Amino acid sequence: MAPVQNPSSRVPASVNDYTVLPLTIPPTDSFPQATKHYLYLRPNAPKVATENTPRELFVVNLPIDATETHLRSLFATHGAGARVERVEFEGTRTGKKLTAPVTSKSGKKRKRGGDGESKMVELPELWDRRVGRSGNTCVVVFVDASAAEMALKEVKKVVKAGKEVVWGAEAGDKVPALGAARYLSHHALRFPSTAVLQASVDAYMTAFAEQEATRARLLARQRAEPDEDGFITVTRGGRMGPARQEEAQEKAEKQKEKQKGKEDFYRFQMREKRKEKANELLKGFEEDRKKVEAMKMKRNKFRPN
Repeated sequence: MAPVQNPSSRVPASVNDYTVLPLTIPPTDSFPQATKHYLYLRPNAPKVATENTPRELFVVNLPIDATETHLRSLFATHGAGARVERVEFEGTRTGKKLTAPVTSKSGKKRKRGGDGESKMVELPELWDRRVGRSGNTCVVVFVDASAAEMALKEVKKVVKAGKEVVWGAEAGDKVPALGAARYLSHHALRFPSTAVLQASVDAYMTAFAEQEATRARLLARQRAEPDEDGFITVTRGGRMGPARQEEAQEKAEKQKEKQKGKEDFYRFQMREKRKEKANELLKGFEEDRKKVEAMKMKRNKFRPN
């Protein structure tokens, strides 16, 4: 019988613009058998390029347990030590940050570094490790364009040489455990300590206060500077931001005194009305009494013959 050909030898080195990198997934307790997985890599080519595009690689078909540590270790070991700046995973949740962006007159967010820069406040994490979906993608951002080119070039050499790349071998204990340990950690993270919650609230309130001050500066600038037509924007109110505690208390006391004056006035009116009603009843009683006396006198004077 002819020997069975190694399946990895039939895997193409590239598909379209993608370099195909075979990975060996080590056995686990739930699946005690090594298996093959294939990564697809190419230079990132978004529809709208940015200044970071030349130093980015687009990676397709990530293992579901892929983390930034896994990818850093992969390129450090098999990418000639290419340094990764960050990894942007597909579907990374952005709702975990709170922000109240300051907008300019036109309604557009101001550029970073300006007076209207948005402050992002992190909420406490509930998971110590992400788990992606099957076939997930990511963008690996290297420190520079030469590092991205070198990493892809070295990966192509690994594929051509047929070297085995064991997924997660370099990461070791640098990533949190999966399985039951992950859910035990999740349960603990669902109840953050008072110190963690207080730090999150303080950070949000600090960012909010800074943004309120920025809004006040923007409105003051609009009141002072004419637009392109020579008109000065008329804005509502002379001050921005919440009133101080002393001012709020003073206003509350004045409102209370004013309300008390009204209540006293209404009480006086009610007392006067009751007094007038009592006088009317007394007057009516006297009139009725006089009528009865007059009728008695007339009856006594009448003597039939």
